[in-house]
Amino acid sequence: MTHRIDGRIVEYAVTQDDTDDTVELASAPAEPAPNKDSKDEPKVIRMHEKLERPEMLIGSTYKVKTPMSDHAMYVTINDIILNEGTEHEKRRPFEIFINSKNLDHYQWIVALTRIMSAVFRKGGDVAFLVEELKAVFDPRGGYFQPGGTFVPSIIAELGHIVEKHLTRIGMLTPVGPSEEQQKFIDEKRAEFEARNSQRDAFAENSYPNGAQLCGKCSAVAAVMLDGCLTCLDCGYSKCG
Repeated sequence: MTHRIDGRIVEYAVTQDDTDDTVELASAPAEPAPNKDSKDEPKVIRMHEKLERPEMLIGSTYKVKTPMSDHAMYVTINDIILNEGTEHEKRRPFEIFINSKNLDHYQWIVALTRIMSAVFRKGGDVAFLVEELKAVFDPRGGYFQPGGTFVPSIIAELGHIVEKHLTRIGMLTPVGPSEEQQKFIDEKRAEFEARNSQRDAFAENSYPNGAQLCGKCSAVAAVMLDGCLTCLDCGYSKCG
């Protein structure tokens, strides 16, 4: 019902219904006050391409001397330490350099090291480089390392070096025969050497004479044991 007000309002009163129903207004929950005593967790820094290069890096240099060249190659891999001094501390490869007196390989050395360094700085799982490099074959043929391991090319040798370095800094887990397999290999090797005690005193191979090339690990360590060709280095056997 509408009322016309002609004068000044000096007081007012609230008219209530006869019912005793009351309405409660819900108040918004108050936000908890920030705890000043709590410390923010440190930000974890991960490897990415925009990470700036520090003034100093930790490096390791590996010497490579192959029969394919008269001059040795020196491979240097520099690592960056992320989150130093915290529980998230990690050591990751940052760049790679190859130095040699042989200028015949200069162009591909510069190209390869730049590409590999860019892959390192991208972050993530860079271990795939190992298998890609080790799978490169030289059309002129490969060579054997001291100890009897066959290397198909200089690039594959570089893959072995990167694998050794990534294993050393903890990015790769060393792969090898288990304790039981190693014990079995040692027993079979002792049996084989006992049967073939006459050996060349000037042989550099650490495996018995007459050993063949293993198709799995490329070591000249495969011998016939119990009627089956078995590798004394990795334990691979054609008989399973």
